[in-house]
Amino acid sequence: MVFSCMRIQRGALAALMICFAASTARSAVKLAPAFSDHMVLQRDMKLPIWGLADPGETVTVTAGSDKGTATADGGGKWSVTLEPLKASDQPMDVTVAGSDTVTLHDVLVGDVWVASGQSNMEFPFNGAHNAEAARAETNRPTVRLLLVKKDCEFEPKAAVGGVWQVCDEKTVAGFSAVAYFFGVEIQADQHVPIGLIGTYWGGQTAQAFTSLEGLKAEPALADFVATFEKDNANLSADIERYKTVTVPQWEKADAKWKEQDAQWKQQAAAAKAAKEPAPPEPQSLKREPARPVPPDQEPRVPTVLFNGMINPLIPLAIKGAIWYQGEANTGNPVQYQTLFPAMITDWRKHWGEGDFPFLWVQLANFQPRQDEPTQSSVGWPGLREAQSMTLKLPNTGQAVIIDIGQGDNIHPKDKLDVGKRLALAARHVAYGEDLVCSGPTFDSLKIDGNKAIVTFKNVGSGLTIAAAPTTRMSVPPAEPASSLKGFSVAGADQHFYWADATIDGDNVIVTSENVPNPVAVRYAWANNPEANLYNKENLPASPFRTDSWTTEPTPKR
Repeated sequence: MVFSCMRIQRGALAALMICFAASTARSAVKLAPAFSDHMVLQRDMKLPIWGLADPGETVTVTAGSDKGTATADGGGKWSVTLEPLKASDQPMDVTVAGSDTVTLHDVLVGDVWVASGQSNMEFPFNGAHNAEAARAETNRPTVRLLLVKKDCEFEPKAAVGGVWQVCDEKTVAGFSAVAYFFGVEIQADQHVPIGLIGTYWGGQTAQAFTSLEGLKAEPALADFVATFEKDNANLSADIERYKTVTVPQWEKADAKWKEQDAQWKQQAAAAKAAKEPAPPEPQSLKREPARPVPPDQEPRVPTVLFNGMINPLIPLAIKGAIWYQGEANTGNPVQYQTLFPAMITDWRKHWGEGDFPFLWVQLANFQPRQDEPTQSSVGWPGLREAQSMTLKLPNTGQAVIIDIGQGDNIHPKDKLDVGKRLALAARHVAYGEDLVCSGPTFDSLKIDGNKAIVTFKNVGSGLTIAAAPTTRMSVPPAEPASSLKGFSVAGADQHFYWADATIDGDNVIVTSENVPNPVAVRYAWANNPEANLYNKENLPASPFRTDSWTTEPTPKR
């Protein structure tokens, strides 16, 4: 048993009073809102449990056979750190006793994973391509879900909106499909209760999920710090302007739109009654003016989502985190090379658990397929490169899904395979299993005359040509192509040409009659590449380039 009279240096308790301290007079002991009935406590780790009470009040927390005691400080904050518990699917009570007693019921002990990012992590179970087939198996009493309420804050917040729920057909319907399928795979492998915390917001940037301290730690991110500080300094004035100017202007525009819309509908109805052609809908009526977002609720401001949706969870004991984001940062992939690892490092520092496992999904293939070898070092190819570069951090893993996107849909529906590939990474990184958890990744390039010889790591049982899993359940699986696709090669002039590529052991030999003296090779370097290199474990090769050219010459075939 370990206990403290306060204070935890890991983010949440430093700001504990900000949100839920002032809600009532402190006549009763309170738990931080991250703790509720049906929750999962992290196994085999010390367990911080914290909350509020009257200043000076003695608080005792009991979980199983362990007990810890603390005294609330002058602000009413208390924290207890219990000794590790073994995994258990037998429900237990956790009691917190002070001047009164709070009891949490139906608490399990297993592994807790935080799932965060933007819309593809938010994408709900009910939208997945296999939802109908999988729905019958969603009643899983030892999988628990906590969906964090969307919230942006200019100061670190202590309370989190949402309560733990038992996974079933109803509760999982709007929960992250990727997180659910990941959790199912982990439970099948580990045979312990699984807690999944969904804290995501579609369309948002990595800088919004990074603390101000984390942004300040990297000089290359100074612009984000300046943006936040400017918005924060002007917040009161901006809110007043929003109330007195912006909203009235919107109300006037919206009223005018509604009036014109009603007039057009009357004209259309009259034309229909007279059996005459309906007047065309004016372009100005295609979309009603959207209500403006209040300045203090703008989620794209740097650090506000960390404050509102990550900080309240800290220092809850967790096994690790899964992340699916990047689309909102494709405008500056070079910056993401710094931003993404900075965010991961920032979370780890605040959580105080060391280098906990952090796994992410590389961006899928998307947008119209291009016929020419892509030269751009920015956009989606560059963002994928930045994601792969972040593997230099310890205890990280990446799920490559360059084969299961949908070119016409930024939200591909195959979340089952995404969850499975994340789980493979977790089994290796978080659970230490010796297994093939990745597709082929670039290792080295050797030039031999007109041949560019690319050597791969993570070849598993061997390199092979394969086809992607079907991304739409009504579409039959594709047949593998007869030759490798997606390789291009360039000489010193930096002009890329599509290449002939053949597998030779752990290598791929790349040639082109247009490039007698090759210098660089790229694979799947496009928004939506045609690429079919896999290992025999059916995991796709990760996109890569062997050059670091920043010039953008006109591509040639």
